[in-house]
Amino acid sequence: MAGKKHEEALKKLDRTKLYEPAEAVALLKSLAFAKFDETVELHIRTGVDPRHADQLIRGSATLPAGRGKTVRVAAFAQGDKAREAEEAGADVVGADDLVQRVQGGWLDFDVAVAHPDMMGQVGRLGRVLGPRGLMPNPRTGTVTPDIGRVIREVKGGRIDFRVDKTAVLHMPIGKISFDEDKLLQNLAAAIDAVVRAKPSAAKGIYIRSITLTTTMSPGLKLDLQPALALAAA
Repeated sequence: MAGKKHEEALKKLDRTKLYEPAEAVALLKSLAFAKFDETVELHIRTGVDPRHADQLIRGSATLPAGRGKTVRVAAFAQGDKAREAEEAGADVVGADDLVQRVQGGWLDFDVAVAHPDMMGQVGRLGRVLGPRGLMPNPRTGTVTPDIGRVIREVKGGRIDFRVDKTAVLHMPIGKISFDEDKLLQNLAAAIDAVVRAKPSAAKGIYIRSITLTTTMSPGLKLDLQPALALAAA
């Protein structure tokens, strides 16, 4: 049944067309057919070479309208900073005990943050958290002395992004049930963050294509000029 609905959705779009952001968001909402609230996804193909460390793209974006989902945060902190993390809304807070729990296979969280004085212990979790994109990192602000602020940002709609081996960035920017204006706000914030995260060593065309899709729908390619203009505005 899902296959038939997907085929019907394909008939509503022009695969050769580059859509303006507002037009793409409106069409995407009309294409949604799943019985659940699909995630709206942004996929950006870049011109960097991920094989070179100085061309890796990673950063974070704060979505003005939020992500539309509850984000589970694990905080590695102790003492006053542990209390700060708890007050900020972290779902799980711990020090050596939390490190051992994760080493034992517990991974029931979406984002991990850590106070710098915990990284000696948290560093041991690189093989577990790294491949899953969960390792706290100073570049994305998830290793910070200001742990309470970061937890509130993550809970409020902050997303982290990192380029994959094929030079593509994948980012959730909300739910299909969001109003079109909210999705456009989130889209603009996400693209703007990627533009700001451009590595100094990047050569040639930085952003090659931008595609908007949902969990189940076909992708819509955006017209780069209005998409970048939306972000700049």
